[in-house]
Amino acid sequence: MSVFEADLPLPPKLKKDTLRVVPLGGLGEVGRNMTVYEINGKLLIVDCGVLFPEESQPGVDLILPDFSYIMDRLDDVVAMILTHGHEDHIGAVPYLLRKRPDIPLVGSKLTLALVEAKLKEHRITPYVFAVAENQVERFGPFECEFVAVNHSIPDALAVFIRTAAGNVLHTGDFKMDQLPLDNRLTDLRHFARLGEEGVDLFLPDSTNAEVPGFTPTEKHIGPVLSNVFRDATGRIVVASFSSHVHRVQQVLDAAAERGRKVVFVGRSMVRNMTIAEKMGYLKVPEGLLVDLKDVEDYPPNQIVMMCTGSQGEPMAALSRMANGDHKIQVEPGDTIVLASSLIPGNETSVYRIINALMKLGAHVVHKGNAKVHVSGHAAAGELIYCYNILKPKNVMPVHGEVRHLIANGDLAKETGVPERNVLLGESGVVVDLKDGVARVVGEVPCEYLYVDGRSVGEVTESDLKDRRVLGEEGFVSIVTVIDRKTKRVVTGPDIHARGIAEDDSVFDEITPKITTALEDALHRAPEKVHTVQQLQQIVRRTIGAWISRRLRRKPMIVPVVIETSTEDAK
Repeated sequence: MSVFEADLPLPPKLKKDTLRVVPLGGLGEVGRNMTVYEINGKLLIVDCGVLFPEESQPGVDLILPDFSYIMDRLDDVVAMILTHGHEDHIGAVPYLLRKRPDIPLVGSKLTLALVEAKLKEHRITPYVFAVAENQVERFGPFECEFVAVNHSIPDALAVFIRTAAGNVLHTGDFKMDQLPLDNRLTDLRHFARLGEEGVDLFLPDSTNAEVPGFTPTEKHIGPVLSNVFRDATGRIVVASFSSHVHRVQQVLDAAAERGRKVVFVGRSMVRNMTIAEKMGYLKVPEGLLVDLKDVEDYPPNQIVMMCTGSQGEPMAALSRMANGDHKIQVEPGDTIVLASSLIPGNETSVYRIINALMKLGAHVVHKGNAKVHVSGHAAAGELIYCYNILKPKNVMPVHGEVRHLIANGDLAKETGVPERNVLLGESGVVVDLKDGVARVVGEVPCEYLYVDGRSVGEVTESDLKDRRVLGEEGFVSIVTVIDRKTKRVVTGPDIHARGIAEDDSVFDEITPKITTALEDALHRAPEKVHTVQQLQQIVRRTIGAWISRRLRRKPMIVPVVIETSTEDAK
C-alpha cells in the first residue's frame, strides 16, 4: 500500500492494546532516522539522528526530526534505543534531551560511549543502559530483544519489540558481510528464531535496496588502500566519516604496512577514534599515531592524515583544506582519498571539492576511480535473504529516499508478502498494528527542524528562500523620503545594490519612475490614503518589474519610505 503524496488525515485516538508506529524522519530521505512506537499510553523511541543540509539550505548546520508530535508527551517516553553510533542515528539526541535529560538511552557500549561524548559537549549527563546481542529487557509495555547486525561501525544492533499488539523487528542500518573485520556477523540464526516466533511488522533498512546482489566485504578495501599508499609519493589525506571505525582501521593497517605515521585531523575524528581505541574496537599499532602539531617533523612521504569531510560538509577538515583556510595546505604531489560513498544530495558539493583539490595539484582517489569504499547497507540479495528467513506478515521499509523504499517494497512482494501488507510512506505517516494486521491510519506533521548556530527550529522555509534569493539574485535597497503635505518626494530614491554585477548607476533609469509612482499615489489622497507599508509596496512593484525586464534578475528588494514634513525640512 503506497501513500506517497496522499492527503492523509490526522490519526484517530489510539485504542487499547494497539501498537502505533510513527517515523518522524528517515523515510523519503537519507538521514534524521527516528521512529516512535506507542502502546497503552507509553512511548518507545528508536534512533534520533540528523540529516545534513543540501546547498539549497544555506546557513543550516543540521536538520533534526520533527519532535512536535511527542513534545507534550516526553514524560511518557520509557526509553530511547540507539541502534548504532552514526550521526544519522544519534546526532539529534542532545536536542531532544535538552527537553527531558533523563530519558533512558539504550544501546551497545560503543554507541553509548559516542553519545555520551557528544552530550558532554552539550553539558548533558544522560542516563544510559548498555545492552548486548541476545539480551532481553523490558521498558514499560515493550519487551526488547537485541540482535547483532553488521554495519560500517562496530556494535550495531537490531531490536525485536514484543508488545500486546504483536512483534516488530527494526533492523537499524545493517548488511550481511560474511568476512567482517571484527568477526561479528549479522546473526541470521537469531533472525530465523524470531521468524519462527512470528514477525508481525518488519522495518528493514532500504538504503541499498536498488543495488542487485550482495554488498562486498569490507576486507576488499584493505589491499586497495595498501596499493594507493604504495604508489603515493607525498602526503596522503584520507577522508571518511568520523565514526567509521572499520574504515579507519583499514587506513591504520595500510599505513603501518607502508611505513607511514597517521595523524587524526578534526575534533570529532580525534574524539571518536580515541573512544574506539580505549574500548578495544580500534587496534592501533604501537608508535603509529602522531599529533597534528608534530606533523612537520616528518617528511611528506611518511604521513597519512585521517580527516572528516568526505561528503563535502563546508566546515569539515577536507573542505577547508580544499578552500585553503585550514592549517594543512594541500600541495602538488599530495594524494587525497575519499573513502566513502556519496549520500544523495551531496554530489555537487563533493565534486566541487574534488575539482578544487585537483586544481591545487593533488591526486584524488575516490569511489569513481578506485574501489576505496564498500557500503554498510544490505543490497537486494541480502534483503531477499532476510525476507525469506523472517516471513514477515507486514513490511514497512525505512531509511532511504522514496526510490529506495519502493525498491525494498518490491523485494518484499517478490518473496510473497501481499501488496496490501507492504506499507510505503514518507516521514510522518502513522501505522497501527493489531492482531497481525498493519494499516496506515493517518499522518502527523513532520517538518524539517533546522539548527543554525545556536538557534533550533527558528529558521523557517521562508528564511531559507530569502537566503537563496540573496545568494543567487542579490539585494537591492531603496530609501525614499516623502512629504504628505506637499505630496512630493523630498529625498531619493537612493538605491543601493549588492550581489548584482551592474554598477548602481544603472538604476538612474528607474528612479524617476519610482518618484512618479509615489507622487501619483500621494495625489490620490484623500480619496485613497496610502499607508507607509502600501507606499513601500508601490516602490517594490515598480522597481521589481523593471529589474526583471531590464536586468533579468529577481533580487531581494527592501524599500524604505520615510515620512517628513515641510516644517521638519526647515
